[in-house]
Amino acid sequence: MNNTEDISPESFAISGGHRPSDALNSIKPPIYQTSTFQFNTAEEGKAFFEQAAGQGSLEERNNSLIYTRLNHPNAITAEKRLARLDGAEDAAFFSSGMAAISNTILTFCHAGDLLLLSSPLYGGTDAFIKKHLVDYDVQWLEFEPGANAEEINLLVANHPRKDQLKMIYLETPANPTLSLTDISMLDQLRKEWQRKGEEIIIAVDNTYMGPIFQKPLSHGADINLYSATKYLGGHSDLIAGAASGREQHIKLIKSKRTLLGSLISPFTAWLLSRSMETVNLRMEKQAETASILAKHFKKHPKISCFYHLDLLPEQHKDQALFKKQYTSGGAMMAFEVKGGEAEAFRFLNALRIAHLAISLGSTETLASHPYTMSSSNMAEEDRLKNSITPALIRVSVGLENVKDLIKDFEQALAQV
Repeated sequence: MNNTEDISPESFAISGGHRPSDALNSIKPPIYQTSTFQFNTAEEGKAFFEQAAGQGSLEERNNSLIYTRLNHPNAITAEKRLARLDGAEDAAFFSSGMAAISNTILTFCHAGDLLLLSSPLYGGTDAFIKKHLVDYDVQWLEFEPGANAEEINLLVANHPRKDQLKMIYLETPANPTLSLTDISMLDQLRKEWQRKGEEIIIAVDNTYMGPIFQKPLSHGADINLYSATKYLGGHSDLIAGAASGREQHIKLIKSKRTLLGSLISPFTAWLLSRSMETVNLRMEKQAETASILAKHFKKHPKISCFYHLDLLPEQHKDQALFKKQYTSGGAMMAFEVKGGEAEAFRFLNALRIAHLAISLGSTETLASHPYTMSSSNMAEEDRLKNSITPALIRVSVGLENVKDLIKDFEQALAQV
């Protein structure tokens, strides 16, 4: 595809990043199932290694094919498509979402540094930071959902490592309660905290809303992070992670990825390129269905509390932030059944169309129990203070007929 600067990201995601003339005129990218690439000359091999080490332009580095652990054509196509969807200069794909998260944090945080966190975080991220990263003398500081600028500023000012703050890590909306964090507020705070010559990175886990309903980079974030298994993949048939942002940051992350050996395989990258062609259509339809379900069940007599961003009252403190930072309520929701774990399990065990499984963002509706599943590796105190209770059920709405899902949830709630 030539002259792509003036087309929309959605159109670019269909065929962008691939030139049929480079692949025997194949309209779709073939899978480049090879471990290594031949150099035309020894001089070219030398130049490619120099470019792979970070010298040369982004386009030169993308064309410097050496070895599939470093780069390959399928990854290049997928990364170009994601970068355009995110409004980023570059992107990087990884073997899993946790690989993307851990690679990114390890790129910018080192022994003696401080990491500022929103709360709650996905259980795997929470465990990596609080139970693993601390072994390398990276300390963390966490602010509560809804904390304002003054409260966060005071929290950082009172920490002995305030001058070693290297990253602000946000998850918004938060998993699974959908609490929101103002990215531009944190951007303003970090500008006040940054010392001359020092950079504080803002990384945002955008799995719940990206790349369609939230653009963190446009609100001051440096790096988008994804479990690409979810909406980017969208079919429950791959495991991957991703990061996108400015070229200078992604180049550093890719260097760490090379050392840790966590680049996705050609087949996974090929699947992602295929899936990104329909991510806009899927997410829009899933969000539409989720909004109908949320409005239908918000006052159900068996449900005590319902979380979906379309249900925020006009007078809610997060309403202005929601309108500023998002273009949709998304397809994720959560609710508490009246009772506790036993009642939640009765609902989950009675589902007939929705699947009892972890993960999210796929074509099928998935329901799970965060307290004992995806958030179970969080400390119990952290779960409860963030409203992750034994009665909470998380639902990722898929592409099924909304009337069928309503019937399914009604009959399952009847078992509570």
